[in-house]
Amino acid sequence: MKSDSLTGKDEMNEILEKVSLAPEVTKYIVSAPKIARKRRAGQFVLVRLHEGGERIPLTIADADADRGTITLVVQEVGKTTAEMNLMRTGQRLANVVGPLGLPTHVERIGTVVCVGGGIGIAPLHPVAQAMKAEGNRVIIILGARSQDLLIMEEEMARISDELRICTDDGSKGSKGFVSQVLQQLIDSGEPIDQVIAIGPAIMMKVVSEVTRPHEIKTMVSLNSVMVDGTGMCGGCRVEIDGEPRFACVDGPDFDGHAVNFDLLMRRQAMYREQEKQAMDRFMADHECELEMVP
Repeated sequence: MKSDSLTGKDEMNEILEKVSLAPEVTKYIVSAPKIARKRRAGQFVLVRLHEGGERIPLTIADADADRGTITLVVQEVGKTTAEMNLMRTGQRLANVVGPLGLPTHVERIGTVVCVGGGIGIAPLHPVAQAMKAEGNRVIIILGARSQDLLIMEEEMARISDELRICTDDGSKGSKGFVSQVLQQLIDSGEPIDQVIAIGPAIMMKVVSEVTRPHEIKTMVSLNSVMVDGTGMCGGCRVEIDGEPRFACVDGPDFDGHAVNFDLLMRRQAMYREQEKQAMDRFMADHECELEMVP
């Protein structure tokens, strides 16, 4: 059976493994040989669960070219991700299109601090992997609201020269935010050549403001609203240095000091009411099935 992952006509797309990482956060190992071979750090796929379903962008958190698999880490935040959580191993996704987006620029530059917040830890993983493989000293800062919501700690520990953890409530690591840990690192005199931050928009904004006065290069990965992933729809439009860019084809990585985060956050909230309505309808229709999800 032939496969063409770049057009979405993939004969595979089978969910081989499904593991809960935290409340409402699930890791999927999906069969996608061509994507696994071609993907590079920072790239993503567009996934559609079934014919007629919406397309959602998911960053490739890891890949195994020999096995022909990609790893997707998904947080249940809306109707489609809730529906995906009902799928079982052995089922197939209708479409997995990719790899999409520009790969993260990776080179040997010295000390790189990788900052991940919440679900942003998953897309940070391949970037930190690539930076370490290039010979950089990699310091990783991970943050979550609580210990129960912290994901991929072991995976990040394996690729870091130094790992720092913080939680909002102090249940794991230091109490506070990743931006505070980063500020402490800067104040300690640690030489930092680049910071890479991935997480909620407000977190990336604050991290960028922490590094700005020190003129530390700071890259962020923008999770704007996305529909087609090819730059045609304009849904993922962001403002960089006052100019429009499209996260799907010009990104998702951008200079954090040039991003209009306030506009990004407004655009992220554009369809919040419609998303809530869709989720409410789905919950009402699938209440029994959702109660059985482990």
